[in-house]
Amino acid sequence: MYQSTTKSFRRALCVAAGLLPIAFSSAYAAENLGGDPSALSLRLSPAQYRQTIADIFGTNIVIDGRFEPEVREQGLLAIGARWANVSDTGMDRYDELARGIAAQVVSPKNRGTLISCKPKSETGADDACARAFISGYGRLLYRRTLSEQEVATRVKLAADATATTKDFYIGLSSVLSDMLISPNFLFRYRTVETDPTKPNEKRLDSYSKAAALSYFLWNSTPDDQLIKASEKGELQTAEGLRRQVDRMISSPAMESGIRAFFADMLHFSDFQTVAKDTTFFPRYTTKINDLAQEQTLRTIVDHVRANKDYRDLITTRSTYLTRSLAALYGVPLADTTDNGEPDRFISYTYPEGDPRAGILAQVSFIALNSHSARTSPTLRGKALRENLLCQTVPPPPGNVDFSAVENTSNQVLKTGRDRLLAHSASPACAGCHKITDPIGLALENFDAAGGFRTSENGAQIDTSGVLNSVKFKGVSDLLPLIRNDPALVSCVSRKIYAFGTGKMPPRASERGSEEWAAIEKKFGQDGYKVLNLMRQIALSDMFYAVSPVEVAAAK
Repeated sequence: MYQSTTKSFRRALCVAAGLLPIAFSSAYAAENLGGDPSALSLRLSPAQYRQTIADIFGTNIVIDGRFEPEVREQGLLAIGARWANVSDTGMDRYDELARGIAAQVVSPKNRGTLISCKPKSETGADDACARAFISGYGRLLYRRTLSEQEVATRVKLAADATATTKDFYIGLSSVLSDMLISPNFLFRYRTVETDPTKPNEKRLDSYSKAAALSYFLWNSTPDDQLIKASEKGELQTAEGLRRQVDRMISSPAMESGIRAFFADMLHFSDFQTVAKDTTFFPRYTTKINDLAQEQTLRTIVDHVRANKDYRDLITTRSTYLTRSLAALYGVPLADTTDNGEPDRFISYTYPEGDPRAGILAQVSFIALNSHSARTSPTLRGKALRENLLCQTVPPPPGNVDFSAVENTSNQVLKTGRDRLLAHSASPACAGCHKITDPIGLALENFDAAGGFRTSENGAQIDTSGVLNSVKFKGVSDLLPLIRNDPALVSCVSRKIYAFGTGKMPPRASERGSEEWAAIEKKFGQDGYKVLNLMRQIALSDMFYAVSPVEVAAAK
């Protein structure tokens, strides 16, 4: 592949050429904008990066390499994206990804379908063809129409690279890889303009609105139709915005947005470090982590797309299973797939009263919030409180002795409840465990890998407890209590808004709270349907509101 410069010099050359405008970072904001970078840009997540490349160039483009680490804030990676910068190491990773993608796009295998024109000569420059390629893909990658200067600069770079290598396609590849490491691609910038109907006020420009809308609903870049609506100014009108929102929600691409939000909310990124001790759980193979996430996401997508009550995900008996998951759960599954064939997902409905119903009984929650060889009622209770109810659980104090909890072979303290009671007898631990353990212990019938059990070390497992002053005997009693807890719907609505904006909605005492209160009220009136909520948010003024930081940065 053509490499005319070192990575660092190439980057400096691009800055000088105007290809890499200085990105707002948290350090810049701290020095110049009062410490708040939250309204300026959001870095694309690895999932958004992958989905964007797939939507622009096709799913056959292989993205091979590591991404800059994500940061989770207030329970969501989407909020952490506001504070995410790109380190030198991260820039090198993005550079490698960009070169790999660009090489595939211009390869003999793909150039016939991904490049709309053919050069006059493959060994010489063709400015007209390069211009068509750069302006066409630049519009999708940068989520806006490129200026004439931007296009001309890149056409010249392609011609210079072609002159050096005597290969037109290497010239295109060089420019495309530069575009893929530009902050214009890696970050979603919010550009502010003067509102022509209110000359003293600022608003987001159409391209910024399109990007906010597309990554919220589709977790990907705006498509051609949405960009055209931006170019015509249609998104600045209520009718034009409504037309695009309705189109996008009814599109199959909406599934990507649903999946992305719930994967973030349920902390599925933590599966990267999940492993089970196969001595105790031989059925928990390496593929279970992926299957577990897919089971839950399929269950959620079906539920949400059918416009069902969000709360019923807690108790739903409908799900999908593969042979591997069914064996782990210990349930029968009729599957005619030949042995040795990949696992396939089959629709499955648990019998009435089966304790394995609901997404909290699925491996994606049970195994994720357990240790490698033992359960953790505390982790499960904490995850339920924080991820689904938006309640804060304080961190444990330092120098805590966990030996009583970790010794699962203790023949006196046989069950998880016994060990936790002994551990939480310490005054330093009791307060937090009162918050997490009662609901976590209700899930003790599920081992660390998600299998169902009724005893531990020969002792019967006690899953009774109290939630919100209401006693329950076990998980089948607990789930309806969680389903009907007002915090459940309040939490998901707040997190959906935060997923789209990178910040939590205003609280009752804050500016704009009246509009948010109206959105939450309508959510309840509509029967807690997630798609209706996302539509409300996407059509709301507050979703596109300009902050004082953005106004200051625009001056």
